Amino acid sequence: MKAKLFLEDGTKLEGESFGSEINSSGEVVFNTGMAGYPESLTDPSYFGQILVLTYPIIGNYGVPPREFYESGKIWVKGLIVQNYIDKPSHFESLKTLGEWLREENIPAISGIDTRALTLKLRQHGVMLGKIDLNGKDEKQYDPNLQNVLPEVSRKSPEIYGEGKKTIVLIDCGDKENIIRSFVKRKVRVIVVPWNFNPLKEGIKFDGVMVSNGPGDPKKAVETINTIKELIKENIPTFGICLGSQLLALATGANTYKLKYGHRGQNQPVYDAINNRALITSQNHGFAVDVKTLKLGWVEWFKNLNDGTNEGIRHKTKPFMSIQFHPEASPGPVDADYLFDEFLTYL
Repeated sequence: MKAKLFLEDGTKLEGESFGSEINSSGEVVFNTGMAGYPESLTDPSYFGQILVLTYPIIGNYGVPPREFYESGKIWVKGLIVQNYIDKPSHFESLKTLGEWLREENIPAISGIDTRALTLKLRQHGVMLGKIDLNGKDEKQYDPNLQNVLPEVSRKSPEIYGEGKKTIVLIDCGDKENIIRSFVKRKVRVIVVPWNFNPLKEGIKFDGVMVSNGPGDPKKAVETINTIKELIKENIPTFGICLGSQLLALATGANTYKLKYGHRGQNQPVYDAINNRALITSQNHGFAVDVKTLKLGWVEWFKNLNDGTNEGIRHKTKPFMSIQFHPEASPGPVDADYLFDEFLTYL
């Protein structure tokens, strides 16, 4: 079945449908990773977005068991690829990518020159777009206009693992490998909704992790207010991705939207405190403005491609955040030690 992708600048691209035969709309973004489409599709940070994969062959290893997902469902509004492989070859494959997308009612288009499309998005910036399979007009959805965290966060607390230390993970759209990363370190994890304030709920905990997630960080006012209270009480707090932006906003710093964001597994960052470089996995469209950092806060990491901020920390207090994903699966493991560094604060 023929399918079309329309961008807000008037661009029209045609290809073949291999997902659900429905129309959809969202923000069109690209990811440069060479592997990991099951993890990307189940990353809640992609909520409201149509994902373009630049690697030219997608679907060749099928869909693995649930244990490899980052959440229980696909979050993208649509998928755009160049060449879709409908006959996967992998010993852990349970189904084809097309079958999975159709099961979850997600449209997908193949036959698109995704690298040319990526160049357009790099030059213009990410754009809103629509996937059209039936000629009916689709109302344009823009995930940046509202607080989308209620769409991706848990509705009630859940507990994982056992240990002498307890972390409260504020779920703004968390990737499950964050939980696994703490559990394998013998840490008890209480995962709570985005608007849950652990200080007001009478639970015992040693530190707080603020997770990744989608949308404009400035819309998550309740989470920002919770972080302000955590800082006031001097409770060890660690932010990942969106969590880094929320921590910055809670301290009085500012955030802004990047032209096309960082999404891939090969982003180099510089550790300005320890004078070393890491290769990281990233998925974000907003960044912290380091010029607005308040007294006592310093830039910890910065992106070696464009110089944007990749992490902040307090000089003397137990507060730290990073814009990349130390738990990335699949992805480089350079930054995995940061979980251990945070645990030294507890």
